[in-house]
Amino acid sequence: MKKAKITFDRDFAVSRIDRRIYGSFIEHLGRAVYGGIYEPGSPFADERGFRRDTLELVRELDVPVVRYPGGNFVSGYKWEDGVGPRELRPRRVDLAWGVVESNEVGVNEFSDWAKAAGTDVMMAVNLGTRGVAEAVELLEYCNLPGGTALSDLRRAHGYAQPHGFKLWCLGNEMDGPWQIGHKTAMEYGRLANETAKAMRDLDPSIQLVACGSSGSDMPTFGEWEATVLDQCYDNVDYVSMHRYYGDAERDPRSFLANSVDMDRFITDVASVCDYVKAKKHSKKTVNISFDEWNVWYHSQEQDKKIPRWTRAPHQLEDVYDFQDALLVGSMLITLLRHADRVKIACLAQLVNVIAPIMTSDTGAWRQTIYYPYLLTGKYGRGVALETKVESPTYETKKYGEVPMLDSVAVWNDGAGELAIFAVNRDLEEDLELTADLRQFADMRLLEHVILADEDLYAVNTEARPDRIVPRRYTATAIESGALRTLLPHKSWSMIRLGK
Repeated sequence: MKKAKITFDRDFAVSRIDRRIYGSFIEHLGRAVYGGIYEPGSPFADERGFRRDTLELVRELDVPVVRYPGGNFVSGYKWEDGVGPRELRPRRVDLAWGVVESNEVGVNEFSDWAKAAGTDVMMAVNLGTRGVAEAVELLEYCNLPGGTALSDLRRAHGYAQPHGFKLWCLGNEMDGPWQIGHKTAMEYGRLANETAKAMRDLDPSIQLVACGSSGSDMPTFGEWEATVLDQCYDNVDYVSMHRYYGDAERDPRSFLANSVDMDRFITDVASVCDYVKAKKHSKKTVNISFDEWNVWYHSQEQDKKIPRWTRAPHQLEDVYDFQDALLVGSMLITLLRHADRVKIACLAQLVNVIAPIMTSDTGAWRQTIYYPYLLTGKYGRGVALETKVESPTYETKKYGEVPMLDSVAVWNDGAGELAIFAVNRDLEEDLELTADLRQFADMRLLEHVILADEDLYAVNTEARPDRIVPRRYTATAIESGALRTLLPHKSWSMIRLGK
């Protein structure tokens, strides 16, 4: 039996966790909006057309913030198309995804939905085909109480109170050649800076996210962040990160180790931020908004068959399997391990489109990745502790030797509870885990919840929504100031202790 050990101490903290690390994302893409959160005429729709079943599952997740309206979509979006009387709203081509956008849902309806879901909105402005003026106009429409042309227009549209959105993205993936209005780092950095200055002049209370690289494999990675931040460092609060992983090669050993790459990516971006800080002799720290992350590859072949210029097609509808849930669990552990720099993160996306929640004409259900997202968000609150992991390794084609154990501990000082999140990545070997409790020796085990299955490729479907679900695990005990348990091969665990 292979053995691993984790050690942590209440006095050695990474950082207090920003709740927004458990955010998500809704883009005008596929059936995320139309058929996902909004479907008038459905038996599940409320009087405003919002799906009640979707709302119930989003509330269960307690998502703190949702990024909107994109994504690639935002780089061609005219926000004015989505306000005012619905019958007057134009249908537009969406060049980003090759579909038709009906504009039935816009900024006001999404604000209504967010309030109903109990979440805040992370609003994105179009810096692809538009610029400073349009970004400031959208901010005026959304956040000023009244007395100006656009705030009064919002009031005329039936929204007397401002939306008060506090978190804004300055465009999306502007380093990507696929992006409408793609720019060089210098072009984007200057535009982001001028847009940030103007938006802050209008509403100094907002926080702003500049576009970082769309992935660490971009040819401009590193230099992009350095150039962009050199232009706008003083006027932004966060730089964005995006990362998706797949397993098209059917190499689960490497797939489950992808969080190793995510860990390096975060470290590298933080280093570039600090380089610019030092270069500018600044006292300000720019942190990270990891506002797109997930597994994405299952739907890519079927998406090639979607006819162009349709409305809300079944697009990017990955059906997630058990191994995807394990990696999502590890990616959440990675975000927590970097809670000192990652202050915002968005699982992309929330409903139907590469999402934990799926809908049909007859209901909504939870995909496999729903559960680590739910339980980490619920119990990973408080302070992320420095967690020393001593673990045997296993060999991967992609990353070489990788630790079998991925783990982090979180101290919820408000509730007086300790949560340990752990993934045994090994496909064949169970792992005997010991946790040195030190200052937590007086605590008792409240629960050990586990995701484990022999079939890596098992999925949840509408017909069988509970194929992969968490279950209570009893092979855990506290003895002589230490927690001891057996982590089954290929498993995710949440272990909770309290008085």
